[in-house]
Amino acid sequence: MEYICRLGTPSGEVVTRIVEAAGVVDAKVQLEREGFKVFAVSAAEGGISSFLPFGKAGKKGRIKQGDFLLFNQQLSALLRAGIPVLQSINLLKTRSGSANLREVLVDVEDKIKSGVPLSEAFESQGLFPKIYTASILAGEKSGAHDDVLLRFVEYLKRSVGVSRKLRGALAYPAFLLLASGFMIAFLTLYIVPRMSDLFKGLSANRGLPTVTVIVLSFSTFVGNNVWWLLPAILIVAAAAILWLRTNSGKLTLHRFLLKLPVAGILIKNMATAQLARSLSTLLSGGITVPDSWEIASQALNNLELRKRSQAVSPLIREGRGFTEALTQAGWIPELGLDMIGIGEKSGSLREMLDEVASFYDAEAEVRLEQLTTLLEPLILIFMAGVVVVILLAIYLPIIQTISAGPTGSRQ
Repeated sequence: MEYICRLGTPSGEVVTRIVEAAGVVDAKVQLEREGFKVFAVSAAEGGISSFLPFGKAGKKGRIKQGDFLLFNQQLSALLRAGIPVLQSINLLKTRSGSANLREVLVDVEDKIKSGVPLSEAFESQGLFPKIYTASILAGEKSGAHDDVLLRFVEYLKRSVGVSRKLRGALAYPAFLLLASGFMIAFLTLYIVPRMSDLFKGLSANRGLPTVTVIVLSFSTFVGNNVWWLLPAILIVAAAAILWLRTNSGKLTLHRFLLKLPVAGILIKNMATAQLARSLSTLLSGGITVPDSWEIASQALNNLELRKRSQAVSPLIREGRGFTEALTQAGWIPELGLDMIGIGEKSGSLREMLDEVASFYDAEAEVRLEQLTTLLEPLILIFMAGVVVVILLAIYLPIIQTISAGPTGSRQ
């Protein structure tokens, strides 16, 4: 298991590192053997919950995105106005509209009063993203809490904005899919069975069309077995959901998504933008490149991309160039690598990472539009195809009987 650790080096510097160990105790022993002084050790949780853990129940309940963003905006403004950290927390504690956030801030205030640093006080809550606590730690090291928080607020605004755009863009295709499912179920389980008596009368004189036989057989089978089919579908769906919550299930799904024509490119573009923005935010706070990469890459939502990124950090620590090490991940777009390489050579890596994030945000929006443009007609065509088949199954026997006329009925 991986742990994020706040360490003191023999030279007196405070750093953040990610280590692999069997447990917290083993991680502390391992680091102390290497000569570090261990200040804090916390589990590096994966997935989107480690990046934006809102909606996840922690020790003190959920904190909504909007409440967390507003709190950091207000905290940054108070610190820029010269109000001390402890007084700022006390002011915001009484004014927050979220009961869960007020409870968290009460505990944070108590820890600060007892001499615990702000970053450690927030980290101990188990609710906040690693990049947030690392940014606060960077502010403590540099003495520029207000600037670091302001930058994190901008980072959070963009990240939340991307998430909202993604949900908004996929909402209509999801609605179409749901509507088509209900309509197909209505036609198959309600309309077709009520036409079955008519079909039997028509089949006494002539055979039914093949499409009618197939639809009628399917409708009869589903109608007669719905009481065990429905529980079976629910059980399979529940089993699939449980499997997708495991690491192997998530990894399989994420690998599959990366292979999809448009969606795969969209996921890589969004991951590149997220990674670049995270790195820029951490580097601006004075955190080293290897530590920034370890924290930022652990926040990647796609497990396959996160797995590929694990080879980068050891190469950076060995002394390889940052851009050279990034190529080992094997998923970052070539143009992004070229831009990062230019920034590294010119000494403006942080600024170039901001440009990379903005560029791939725009690319992701284009890909997202392409994906929704592709999904909507596909769902409509599928829905129309199924409806046409069912309507043909209903009306073809009637049309054939009418066309045959009285002569056909006497044969």
